[in-house]
Amino acid sequence: MVKIMFVNRKDELALLEELYRSGKKEVLILYGRRRVGKTELVKKFIGDKPAIYFLADRDGLKANARRFYRESAEKLGLPAVEVDDFRKAFELIKLKTPERLVVVIDEFSYLMLSDKNTPAVFQHVVDEILDDRFFLILTSSLVGLMESLMGYNNPLYGRRTAQLKLKPLKFFHVREYFKNAPIETVVRIYSVTGGVPMYFRLFEGRDFEEELLRVAFSPTSILYEEPEFILREELGDVHRYYLILEALANGRHRVSEIADFAGIEAKDMPKYLRTLISLELVRREVPITENERSKKARYYLNDNFFNFWFRFVKPNKGRIEIGTFEMDWEAFNTYVGKAFEEIARQFLIELNRAGELPSSFTRIGRWWHKNEEIDLVALNEREKKALLVEVKWKDLNEGEARGILKDLERKGELVGLEGWEKDYGLVAKRVEGKVGLMREGWQVWDLNDFEGLQRPRR
Repeated sequence: MVKIMFVNRKDELALLEELYRSGKKEVLILYGRRRVGKTELVKKFIGDKPAIYFLADRDGLKANARRFYRESAEKLGLPAVEVDDFRKAFELIKLKTPERLVVVIDEFSYLMLSDKNTPAVFQHVVDEILDDRFFLILTSSLVGLMESLMGYNNPLYGRRTAQLKLKPLKFFHVREYFKNAPIETVVRIYSVTGGVPMYFRLFEGRDFEEELLRVAFSPTSILYEEPEFILREELGDVHRYYLILEALANGRHRVSEIADFAGIEAKDMPKYLRTLISLELVRREVPITENERSKKARYYLNDNFFNFWFRFVKPNKGRIEIGTFEMDWEAFNTYVGKAFEEIARQFLIELNRAGELPSSFTRIGRWWHKNEEIDLVALNEREKKALLVEVKWKDLNEGEARGILKDLERKGELVGLEGWEKDYGLVAKRVEGKVGLMREGWQVWDLNDFEGLQRPRR
């Protein structure tokens, strides 16, 4: 039996319902990366409502308008006439519109790519034709293009009543999807796919290694060339972006290191990094105790699948295609360890929301200075309290865990939080003697605690 794709999205559905019940003309721009679940979200929302769902293509504005009207006419019982203009189509739809009608134009950006007049056409539709019965939803997978739609110089500027950038799901929602699989397997799946529904549903959660080889390393898999496709759609000329992403996937995080790896002059790096950050493929971090303008910034891949693909798939394509590729599972386990740090951060955020930490925090991030690093530092600046946490994708005995915590205590003296109250913690795959360590005043969690966590709302 094939699993359904739809997972969670309670807050997003609540927003859509609120707009639907407003009794006013609403225009929502819904966008987000390919495969993140936009179409599933709107289909779930309109399932029990009077609605027109239309999937645009690249055949041009007139051809799309003809098809849009034909589909709408069939749905609403409109005259079977030839209409090749969205303005005319909406005028006719308006004649038979019920008390409330949702109109979804999925992949709206394809219309924009095929005809530069698309925003002006829809400006007229929104301003002159739609009334309080309409809830118009425009969706797209081209993030940069849809964000330009909301720019001041675009004809549609100011016409939207809401926008929603759909993000990948969090780890605990992926855990809900694989509720019958071992949690260690779900950590590995999430480290590869992140929270992108179309990606993680390719796994069954039974034999991870066999599934990974089939899903990611087969030239016939939909994931095999997925990053290339996304980058070409968003950026066109992708060569330098490829090199930057490959540098990040291989552990180069400072601008100078990335520039050296990619063969790009350091002075040219900011424009490429800004573009990748705007697409949420890359994130910029500074030590948690530093100002955002700090020159100590590092850059990281912000997408698990891109990180995995540039680390393991792209460098091995030649071997994969002639059938000589062998997976380096030891290197993969190290990779999962880095991804586990983000999962641990999400875990601490959920504990914080539930009030299950020694003190609440308002900020969480990494700390580093020279050769010293701390995986997670959570700060409550008003109360001057800090929680410092190391993350290990390992099974630890009590002695190993105590050694890590003692060293963390040493590093805590270097952080520069004089006069602050500090707690020290450890998140690991498994920790023997956890109860004894907690009696000594340490904060210790492992995957058993993840399983016991109350499921988050989002």
